[in-house]
Amino acid sequence: MKSEPVVFFNRHTGGVETEKIYGEKPMRWVYETAAGRLALLPLVRRAFFSRWFGRRMRRPESRAKIAPFIRDFALDPAEFADAPDSFASFDEFFSRRLKPSARPLAPDDTTATLPADGRHLGFQDVAQTAAVYAKGQRFDLPALLGDVALAERYQHGTLVCSRLCPTDYHRFHFPIAGTPAAPRLVNGWLYSVNPIALRRNLALLWENKRQIVALDAGVFGTVLLIVIGATNVGSTTFTYRAGAAVAKGAEAGFFSFGGSFVATLFEPEKIRLAPDLLRETANGRELYAKMGTPLGEKP
Repeated sequence: MKSEPVVFFNRHTGGVETEKIYGEKPMRWVYETAAGRLALLPLVRRAFFSRWFGRRMRRPESRAKIAPFIRDFALDPAEFADAPDSFASFDEFFSRRLKPSARPLAPDDTTATLPADGRHLGFQDVAQTAAVYAKGQRFDLPALLGDVALAERYQHGTLVCSRLCPTDYHRFHFPIAGTPAAPRLVNGWLYSVNPIALRRNLALLWENKRQIVALDAGVFGTVLLIVIGATNVGSTTFTYRAGAAVAKGAEAGFFSFGGSFVATLFEPEKIRLAPDLLRETANGRELYAKMGTPLGEKP
């Protein structure tokens, strides 16, 4: 497991690719070695560490990181709503907006769309999962939701996990039209959500700080967006207005610097997941796909 590469299937190219991990060497040292876990893991999970790193990324001198980052990870500046040289800091660049044309939405009202760019896993019945990032790992819904009664309602629901790398577009969106409630905070640590960490311990997801947004989505039922912070994510900012109707694909918020994770949870029998998402998950592999492309459709 220590040297195993992170591979995914790219929906847009139709091929299997190896992830180029930002900060891979220190990440593997912290999570895959006894010395790293002893020396740094108690530090990196704490909020003050992420706040310290976030302050560094908000300094004006951090702008020098933008051009090399665009080059090294082959980002397309033509998608950006603002020019690369217009950002006051790396963190401002990190949470950049894109042009609407960069992420067209699947138009059918019966189709729900992925809430974010990233690498996705999909489980038609979350109760039947037994291999999430590694064999024998299952979701603990009561712990993830911080609510036993709510977990019972969704125990046979449909779950999509969207893992955002530091190299991804870091705004997240509503997968279907509806009326969102205010986010509910479940406090916790700030572990990494990279597969290097999640392969060892899926419980990091429900040990991390997270916020849960309930979206009243009509025929799709009440959809839960579980927005999970991670190491070096200085903050999660919500940009919608609670109680006001939103369109499919409307922006819900953004992450400040770092990797992050969005889990989308549907009530039982409210969604049929996209075939390629189910296929790749069954193969033990994430599906890379962009926000606005199909997550699934109404049965």
